[in-house]
Amino acid sequence: MTQPAALLIVDVQRDFCPGGALAVPHGDTVVPVLNRCIAAAVRERMPVYASRDWHPSMSRHFKAHGGAWPPHCVQETEGARFHPALQLPADAIVITKGDTIDAEGYSALEGRTPEGRLFADDLRARGIAHLYVGGLATDYCVRASVVAARDAGFEVSVLTDAVAAIDLKPGDADRALAEMHDAGATVTTAASWLRPRLP
Repeated sequence: MTQPAALLIVDVQRDFCPGGALAVPHGDTVVPVLNRCIAAAVRERMPVYASRDWHPSMSRHFKAHGGAWPPHCVQETEGARFHPALQLPADAIVITKGDTIDAEGYSALEGRTPEGRLFADDLRARGIAHLYVGGLATDYCVRASVVAARDAGFEVSVLTDAVAAIDLKPGDADRALAEMHDAGATVTTAASWLRPRLP
Protein backbone atom coordinates (compact mmCIF):
# COMPACT_ATOMS: atom_id res chain seq x y z
CA MET A 1 0.00 0.00 0.00
CA THR A 2 1.33 3.46 -0.93
CA GLN A 3 2.04 5.70 2.04
CA PRO A 4 0.34 9.12 2.12
CA ALA A 5 2.92 11.58 0.82
CA ALA A 6 3.59 15.30 0.47
CA LEU A 7 5.88 17.50 -1.59
CA LEU A 8 8.27 19.76 0.34
CA ILE A 9 9.87 22.68 -1.47
CA VAL A 10 12.73 24.09 0.57
CA ASP A 11 13.53 27.83 0.53
CA VAL A 12 13.10 28.74 -3.14
CA GLN A 13 13.30 32.42 -2.24
CA ARG A 14 14.64 35.42 -4.15
CA ASP A 15 17.69 35.85 -1.92
CA PHE A 16 18.82 32.28 -2.65
CA CYS A 17 18.50 32.72 -6.43
CA PRO A 18 20.80 34.57 -8.85
CA GLY A 19 20.83 38.28 -8.00
CA GLY A 20 19.88 37.61 -4.38
CA ALA A 21 21.81 38.37 -1.20
CA LEU A 22 22.98 34.77 -0.72
CA ALA A 23 22.58 33.29 -4.18
CA VAL A 24 22.94 29.59 -4.85
CA PRO A 25 24.75 29.21 -8.19
CA HIS A 26 22.12 28.33 -10.79
CA GLY A 27 19.54 28.17 -7.99
CA ASP A 28 16.74 29.27 -10.29
CA THR A 29 17.21 26.20 -12.50
CA VAL A 30 15.24 24.17 -9.96
CA VAL A 31 12.10 26.25 -10.54
CA PRO A 32 10.85 24.65 -13.79
CA VAL A 33 11.47 21.16 -12.37
CA LEU A 34 9.67 22.01 -9.16
CA ASN A 35 6.76 23.49 -11.10
CA ARG A 36 6.32 20.14 -12.85
CA CYS A 37 6.41 18.41 -9.46
CA ILE A 38 3.85 20.85 -8.08
CA ALA A 39 1.51 20.23 -11.01
CA ALA A 40 1.74 16.47 -10.47
CA ALA A 41 1.14 16.83 -6.74
CA VAL A 42 -1.93 19.00 -7.35
CA ARG A 43 -3.33 16.42 -9.81
CA GLU A 44 -2.88 13.73 -7.18
CA ARG A 45 -4.25 15.93 -4.38
CA MET A 46 -0.94 15.62 -2.58
CA PRO A 47 -0.25 18.37 -0.04
CA VAL A 48 2.41 20.89 -1.07
CA TYR A 49 4.56 22.51 1.62
CA ALA A 50 6.97 25.38 0.98
CA SER A 51 9.49 26.30 3.65
CA ARG A 52 11.01 29.76 3.93
CA ASP A 53 13.72 31.48 5.90
CA TRP A 54 12.13 34.45 7.66
CA HIS A 55 14.90 36.07 9.66
CA PRO A 56 14.55 39.17 11.82
CA SER A 57 16.94 41.95 10.80
CA MET A 58 18.86 41.39 14.04
CA SER A 59 19.62 37.67 13.82
CA ARG A 60 22.56 35.80 15.32
CA HIS A 61 22.55 33.89 12.02
CA PHE A 62 24.07 36.99 10.34
CA LYS A 63 27.75 37.99 10.37
CA ALA A 64 27.06 41.36 11.99
CA HIS A 65 25.69 39.54 15.05
CA GLY A 66 28.18 36.69 15.25
CA GLY A 67 26.82 34.34 12.61
CA ALA A 68 28.21 32.96 9.37
CA TRP A 69 26.10 34.64 6.69
CA PRO A 70 25.29 38.03 5.20
CA PRO A 71 21.75 39.27 5.82
CA HIS A 72 19.24 37.34 3.72
CA CYS A 73 15.53 36.51 3.69
CA VAL A 74 14.79 39.26 6.19
CA GLN A 75 11.14 39.34 7.20
CA GLU A 76 8.84 41.35 4.89
CA THR A 77 11.58 42.11 2.34
CA GLU A 78 11.58 41.31 -1.37
CA GLY A 79 14.47 38.91 -0.85
CA ALA A 80 12.36 36.78 1.47
CA ARG A 81 9.62 36.27 -1.13
CA PHE A 82 9.37 33.02 -3.05
CA HIS A 83 10.87 33.07 -6.56
CA PRO A 84 8.31 34.82 -8.77
CA ALA A 85 8.21 31.95 -11.28
CA LEU A 86 7.55 29.29 -8.62
CA GLN A 87 3.95 28.19 -9.20
CA LEU A 88 2.83 27.38 -5.68
CA PRO A 89 -0.82 26.37 -5.46
CA ALA A 90 -3.18 28.60 -3.52
CA ASP A 91 -3.46 25.99 -0.77
CA ALA A 92 0.30 25.44 -0.36
CA ILE A 93 1.23 25.34 3.32
CA VAL A 94 4.04 27.78 4.11
CA ILE A 95 6.48 26.62 6.77
CA THR A 96 8.27 29.53 8.43
CA LYS A 97 11.64 28.98 10.10
CA GLY A 98 14.55 31.00 11.45
CA ASP A 99 12.17 33.71 12.58
CA THR A 100 13.64 34.52 16.00
CA ILE A 101 16.92 36.20 16.91
CA ASP A 102 18.58 32.91 17.97
CA ALA A 103 17.14 30.57 15.33
CA GLU A 104 19.47 29.36 12.57
CA GLY A 105 16.53 27.91 10.67
CA TYR A 106 18.35 25.36 8.55
CA SER A 107 15.81 22.55 8.93
CA ALA A 108 12.19 22.85 7.84
CA LEU A 109 11.40 20.57 10.78
CA GLU A 110 12.14 23.56 13.04
CA GLY A 111 9.46 25.55 11.25
CA ARG A 112 5.77 26.10 11.84
CA THR A 113 2.61 26.40 9.78
CA PRO A 114 0.68 29.70 9.66
CA GLU A 115 -1.40 28.33 12.57
CA GLY A 116 1.74 27.83 14.66
CA ARG A 117 1.85 24.03 14.43
CA LEU A 118 5.27 22.41 14.14
CA PHE A 119 5.86 21.00 10.66
CA ALA A 120 6.26 17.41 11.86
CA ASP A 121 3.06 17.67 13.91
CA ASP A 122 1.18 18.94 10.86
CA LEU A 123 2.46 16.04 8.77
CA ARG A 124 1.39 13.52 11.40
CA ALA A 125 -2.02 15.16 11.79
CA ARG A 126 -2.57 14.66 8.06
CA GLY A 127 -1.32 11.09 8.15
CA ILE A 128 1.64 11.90 5.89
CA ALA A 129 4.47 9.38 6.10
CA HIS A 130 6.60 10.23 3.06
CA LEU A 131 8.15 13.50 1.86
CA TYR A 132 9.43 14.23 -1.64
CA VAL A 133 11.96 17.04 -1.29
CA GLY A 134 13.44 19.62 -3.65
CA GLY A 135 14.74 23.17 -3.28
CA LEU A 136 17.72 25.14 -1.96
CA ALA A 137 20.39 24.55 -0.98
CA THR A 138 21.40 20.89 -1.22
CA ASP A 139 24.26 21.26 1.25
CA TYR A 140 22.45 23.37 3.85
CA CYS A 141 18.69 23.59 4.31
CA VAL A 142 17.79 20.63 2.09
CA ARG A 143 20.33 18.42 3.87
CA ALA A 144 19.24 19.59 7.33
CA SER A 145 15.54 19.15 6.51
CA VAL A 146 15.99 15.66 5.08
CA VAL A 147 18.14 14.41 7.96
CA ALA A 148 15.74 15.86 10.54
CA ALA A 149 12.75 14.31 8.76
CA ARG A 150 14.44 10.93 8.81
CA ASP A 151 15.26 11.39 12.51
CA ALA A 152 11.56 12.13 13.07
CA GLY A 153 10.58 8.86 11.39
CA PHE A 154 9.42 10.02 7.97
CA GLU A 155 10.31 8.34 4.70
CA VAL A 156 12.09 10.84 2.46
CA SER A 157 12.95 10.94 -1.24
CA VAL A 158 15.42 13.62 -2.38
CA LEU A 159 14.82 14.77 -5.96
CA THR A 160 18.37 15.44 -7.13
CA ASP A 161 17.41 17.32 -10.31
CA ALA A 162 15.20 19.63 -8.23
CA VAL A 163 17.95 20.78 -5.83
CA ALA A 164 21.01 23.02 -6.22
CA ALA A 165 24.02 23.49 -3.97
CA ILE A 166 26.20 26.34 -2.76
CA ASP A 167 29.28 24.03 -2.81
CA LEU A 168 31.28 26.48 -0.69
CA LYS A 169 33.95 23.76 -0.51
CA PRO A 170 34.10 21.66 -3.68
CA GLY A 171 32.31 18.38 -3.03
CA ASP A 172 29.90 19.76 -0.42
CA ALA A 173 26.93 18.80 -2.59
CA ASP A 174 28.08 15.21 -3.01
CA ARG A 175 28.85 14.93 0.69
CA ALA A 176 25.39 16.27 1.55
CA LEU A 177 23.70 13.74 -0.74
CA ALA A 178 25.78 10.95 0.82
CA GLU A 179 24.79 12.11 4.30
CA MET A 180 21.10 12.13 3.34
CA HIS A 181 21.45 8.65 1.85
CA ASP A 182 23.24 7.41 4.99
CA ALA A 183 20.36 8.82 7.07
CA GLY A 184 18.03 6.52 5.14
CA ALA A 185 16.67 8.87 2.49
CA THR A 186 16.10 7.64 -1.05
CA VAL A 187 18.14 9.61 -3.58
CA THR A 188 16.21 9.74 -6.84
CA THR A 189 15.20 12.27 -9.50
CA ALA A 190 12.12 14.33 -10.16
CA ALA A 191 12.19 12.96 -13.71
CA SER A 192 11.78 9.38 -12.49
CA TRP A 193 9.15 10.39 -9.93
CA LEU A 194 7.19 12.31 -12.55
CA ARG A 195 7.33 9.69 -15.32
CA PRO A 196 4.31 7.63 -14.14
CA ARG A 197 2.49 10.84 -13.16
CA LEU A 198 2.60 12.63 -16.50
CA PRO A 199 -0.90 13.44 -17.82
